[in-house]
Amino acid sequence: MKKLFYTVGVAIFLSCASTNKQNTLETPSALSENKVAPKLVVGIVVDQMRYDYLTRFWNHYSENGFKRLVKGGFTCRNNHYNYVPTYTAPGHASIFTGTTPKNHGIISNSWYDKFEEIYIYCVSDAAYESVGTENNAGKMSPKRMVVTTITDQNRLHTQMRGKTIGVAIKDRGAILPAGHTANAAYWFYGGEEGKFISSTFYQNELPQWVKDFNDSGKVASYLTTWETLKPISTYVESGADNNNYEHGFIGKSTPTFPYDLTALSKENGNYDILKTTPFGNNITTDFAKAAIVGEQLGQDDITDFLTLSYSSPDYIGHNFGVNSKEVQDNYLRLDIEVASLLSYLDEKVGVGNYTVFLTADHGANQVPAYLNDYKIPAGYAKEKELSKKLKVFLGETYRVSDLVVNQSNNQLFFDEEKIKENKIDRSNLQRELKQFLISQPEIYKVYTREELEENSSNDKIKRLVQFGFSQKQSGDVVYLDFPAYVSYPEKGSTHGSSFNYDTQVPLIFYGKNINQGETYDRTEIIDIAPTISAMLGIAFPNASTGKVISEVINK
Repeated sequence: MKKLFYTVGVAIFLSCASTNKQNTLETPSALSENKVAPKLVVGIVVDQMRYDYLTRFWNHYSENGFKRLVKGGFTCRNNHYNYVPTYTAPGHASIFTGTTPKNHGIISNSWYDKFEEIYIYCVSDAAYESVGTENNAGKMSPKRMVVTTITDQNRLHTQMRGKTIGVAIKDRGAILPAGHTANAAYWFYGGEEGKFISSTFYQNELPQWVKDFNDSGKVASYLTTWETLKPISTYVESGADNNNYEHGFIGKSTPTFPYDLTALSKENGNYDILKTTPFGNNITTDFAKAAIVGEQLGQDDITDFLTLSYSSPDYIGHNFGVNSKEVQDNYLRLDIEVASLLSYLDEKVGVGNYTVFLTADHGANQVPAYLNDYKIPAGYAKEKELSKKLKVFLGETYRVSDLVVNQSNNQLFFDEEKIKENKIDRSNLQRELKQFLISQPEIYKVYTREELEENSSNDKIKRLVQFGFSQKQSGDVVYLDFPAYVSYPEKGSTHGSSFNYDTQVPLIFYGKNINQGETYDRTEIIDIAPTISAMLGIAFPNASTGKVISEVINK
């Protein structure tokens, strides 16, 4: 027996001594399962990717991009957001915190702060300065996200030895996934500069590798002509190239291929035009590759994180709509970018040494005008008209027309001082406004604060609203439009609703410690962080409410 204890003790000692990192740590999974954690986890978020983009364009994809992930990994084919609103900032925060806006605090991209009485942006922070530009575009931090991310937990678990780098075109797409403890987050500033920047929240100066990338001319090389990747006649999965449902670019009379980006850039924000083309994805991949080398990600036995958000699909979808040739071409080109990134990871980190998950922050709707042309119920909610009607109603009912101090994100915020001054009962006001709103032709559901603070019910829509409702930050009345109704211009697509076209998004796990397979059981976006946490053997994010998708993990 003593000899057995001695043998086991020596084996444990040798296992701990085998890592090649200074001040070594055991790999997280080795503590319980004698499994080796991946050297690098890459969390990919595609901004505005409906689930059906995987299936609709499947026959056009190569074997090395989306198909490689699906065939070699684990696909969740019934994956949804479990809250509203389905916007970019809450989506990115929910993926990496494993919980909903109710808990993590990022209730929209921007929202009304009823305590400061100002409208705020999700990652703005005047306490910090821009790094890499004189513009204020770098005055950002993740402070409004009040919980930890999986990236934070990995940093804590490894005593800050595991690195985290966040990359995106959008600031919020880089900052929120990277968390509070990230080594750095980088996002793209266009205009006349066309470079990646950061914030003094992370560092006071850009690393040399970032400066080198910005000086390389790589970004400028993409001011070229955007033509379809394949003959446009083969794009039978999308609508006509010339139609009445798309915005296009200033300076071009029709939203049709080809697009001379050099010529068009002058009237479309100079380098900013690249955001609304697939070349924004190329720039993102190029910078991510530079980060892998520059930060030596995945080069030792302690897990690093690269969070990577492809922002351009969202810009393209908003501009051209989900049924456009431009959206189809974007996804065929994004498939190439995914393939290129995987090949690069194979080369730099090693086949079998990394884990990837790919998902999206929301889906998108068909253009209502397009649906109307096919006699499908759809329409446009006119917020300005609703606001005018609201003031008239309040004036007639309470003789005070400005009891609502803010109307945004389908929420009404009360003016508390006016309510007290006029001795108005808040409960009655909520009920009266509910009755008024539900009488409006485009409004489908209305919930009061009192209703949303009650326990969850069997009303599935109400539960989605509750999970997106922050007791501290949200308004006093929440209203939802009918399916396929949007508050948006009459061209292009948008998102934000509780319906399947916005909530259902892809979810694919791939690589080290991941099973091959698929499930049609319902999974939710908040399940990603606990699943990756369990795979790594680290603590879940501190407010996580998701479940582990156990069939994903190779036990």
